[in-house]
Amino acid sequence: MTTLAGPAADTFWATTLRRWNSVCWVLFALMAVGLVAMDRPGGSKYAALALLGAVVLCYAILHRFPGHRVVRPHVYLSVLVVALGGLAYLRGNYAALFMVTLPHYWMFGRTPRASMAFLGLATAGTLAGSVLREDGWSAQFFSETLVSTLIVVAVGVLIGLWAHSVVAQSEERARLIDELERTQAQLSEAHQRQGAADERERMARDIHDTLAQGFASIVVLAEAARAGLHADTARSAQQLRSIESTARDNLAEARALVGSPQGPGAGRTEPGSVARTLRRTVERFAEDTGLTVDAELEALECDQQTRIALLRCTQESLANVRKHARASTVGVVLARHADGVELEVTDDGTGFVVEESTGFGLDGMRKRLAELGGRLTVTSSLGDGTRVLASIPLTSPGPGVNGVGA
Repeated sequence: MTTLAGPAADTFWATTLRRWNSVCWVLFALMAVGLVAMDRPGGSKYAALALLGAVVLCYAILHRFPGHRVVRPHVYLSVLVVALGGLAYLRGNYAALFMVTLPHYWMFGRTPRASMAFLGLATAGTLAGSVLREDGWSAQFFSETLVSTLIVVAVGVLIGLWAHSVVAQSEERARLIDELERTQAQLSEAHQRQGAADERERMARDIHDTLAQGFASIVVLAEAARAGLHADTARSAQQLRSIESTARDNLAEARALVGSPQGPGAGRTEPGSVARTLRRTVERFAEDTGLTVDAELEALECDQQTRIALLRCTQESLANVRKHARASTVGVVLARHADGVELEVTDDGTGFVVEESTGFGLDGMRKRLAELGGRLTVTSSLGDGTRVLASIPLTSPGPGVNGVGA
């Protein structure tokens, strides 16, 4: 079925046009019956039937092939213009066909300009046919035919222009909706990609801070144990126990990475659990390296993500001391302040130039703390050791329980 706006027309327009097309078919049939049954045989009767048949044939083709590029719009509308002019000349009852087919100029004209052009030709043709049929201008022609035709055409033009504006708005609304849906789909896809990238980065950071550090400790301890296997069996046995303990911790960390919930509301820890976790980490570090470690760890309550961040920062800082600092003494302080919690790790090692430092460790700590609204401050200079300060705000802290430093 041919419609005014194609896919952009809504159900109302499609239903209306189907009904209008049904009226056209009924009118074509009635006109044909009238011409056959009522008119006397003669040239004018057969000419009128031929004109009506040409209109019906073109309309049937257009009805069957609404997108036909030959018939639509020029052939059908041109035939309609000729038929209306011919019927106006041959007979005086063309007005019904003219009014019923008036919407066709807007339905098949493709553009308002083409519709207006064909409608103007049809109007001129019918008026010219009427003038020729009545043998010239007359008062009756002006008062009846001309005025009524111009009124019908004016109303048709107004309705057609209004319909085109409605359809144009519908098409624009459909275009905007389609564009919005595409934009939403692209935004959703971008969010998914960003979420996947963030998750990969989080996993890479957690693996670096846990498993990679643990494996590095295992490698160092294994090399030391192998070197002292014959000279100092007691020391080697202790190092083997440390290897076993580190491997077990790595296994537990791997399970935690897979099964632990994420997000700031992942749960709260019991008072003192953070201090106990950090104390085990510090003690193992002292045992593995033989360095002197002074730890002041306040027992406090925080959420699970804050606990993990404090643990990761401690592990990364101590790993950097082990690998780079060549220090003899390390200090670890965990304290609660009015605006949050602070973790400070210091050493008396060789130090470094902070601005020239590269690597995943410090950058990973900064990003981890930033996710919780915290910050990382690193102070160091060559020969003067290093100070790492991690600050994390506690938005809904529970009451802290003071502990005694080691």
